[in-house]
Amino acid sequence: MPPKFKRHLNDDEVTGSVKSERRNLLEEDSDEEEDFFLRGPSGPRFGPRNDKIRHVQNQVDEVIDVMQENITKVIERGERLDDLQDKSESLSDNATAFSNRAKQLRRQMWWRGCKMKAIIALVAVILLLVIIVPIVLKYHT
Repeated sequence: MPPKFKRHLNDDEVTGSVKSERRNLLEEDSDEEEDFFLRGPSGPRFGPRNDKIRHVQNQVDEVIDVMQENITKVIERGERLDDLQDKSESLSDNATAFSNRAKQLRRQMWWRGCKMKAIIALVAVILLLVIIVPIVLKYHT
């Protein structure tokens, strides 16, 4: 059965393939940097090789610094977004409360206007009665 259809691989198959890949990588035209990553550091700790390592380490440190700044900025942005969301929710609640209060006040003012109109109409009717009743009684007698 071909290996891609096997359900389980033996340890020899897995270890053998890893060893053969490593051997192929090390044997083919590989430069010192690739060998460093595959075999680990070797040779003296000073000289041009150490300069390369120091240079790469400096680049890694710079990348780490930039990434830490980016992470800090993302966290600060998240906090600002949370604050903005809280403020928008508060504004929405205040707008709803304002709308409800405005409706209540509009109804209250409408009733007040209706009462005022009713009072004016009642006063007008009373005045007309006060004026018309004596005139009618005077002509009737």
